[in-house]
Amino acid sequence: MAVSTPERSRAEGRARRAPGLGARRLALLGPALTWWALLLVAPVLLILAYSIFRRGIYGGVVYEATLDNFDRLLDPLYLRVVWFSVRVALETTVLALLIGFPVAWFIATRPRRWRTALLVVIVLPFWTSMLIRTYAWMALLNDEGLVNNGLESIGLIDRPLKLLYNEFPVVLGLLYTYLPLMVLPLYAAIERLPRELREASHDLGANSLRSFLTVVLPLTRTGVAAGCLFVFVPALGNFIVPELLGGGRRQMVGNLIQVQFLEARDWPFGATLALAVMALMGLFLLVQAKLAGRDRLEAA
Repeated sequence: MAVSTPERSRAEGRARRAPGLGARRLALLGPALTWWALLLVAPVLLILAYSIFRRGIYGGVVYEATLDNFDRLLDPLYLRVVWFSVRVALETTVLALLIGFPVAWFIATRPRRWRTALLVVIVLPFWTSMLIRTYAWMALLNDEGLVNNGLESIGLIDRPLKLLYNEFPVVLGLLYTYLPLMVLPLYAAIERLPRELREASHDLGANSLRSFLTVVLPLTRTGVAAGCLFVFVPALGNFIVPELLGGGRRQMVGNLIQVQFLEARDWPFGATLALAVMALMGLFLLVQAKLAGRDRLEAA
């Protein structure tokens, strides 16, 4: 005769409650799933549908299936725009990592009573509209702006530098906009880093550089990957900063998509460009997810 144990009783109780529990879970997930379907799945499906149709003579969409939009995507003109966008986004990401890691390290190694205040300083720019911040950079970098006037007043230059309407202000504006998105995940990863491991590496004879490369960096690579993803993805699709600080002279893919939808009224090709960007972003998401999964397996 089998003896009932407390564990078996609890398991039988969970089995009896399973149908009701599943219904409650579905009810709780219902609003989130509905929101996800309406604001993510439906727009992506709509863009996918538009990409296989063609543009009308006067714009809009003609519902005749074609793959010409994907062939057009391979035109060298558009490939150069995509490559320029990827290059600028990569430059922004690398600079954000080089600046953000020391900043995150500094914050994570301060006394706890100071960390919240320092994090508030980091995210403070997000409390202001990105459009206003971009116009502020235009005021700083133009020929009569604070930067040129300051350099002229101390005699470093005799004529204004061309600090606007080229690649430099675009990267600078994107870096300023998305740097907090790099600092926050790096701070979270560094804060969880056991101090004893760094001390042990120094005790075993490793200098600061070797300790960073063999201990700190591998243990914080999830934060590094997340920060790079958080910076690269929005920088790739940004169109406000290149339009204002770059003067529209070098288009990024976000500007190109905007032009196709709002000016050329070529919605099918604009949808095809948007799909290409989403596919590229999805590739980076897969890489980040793989790194995160590997870290969880190693931790287990």
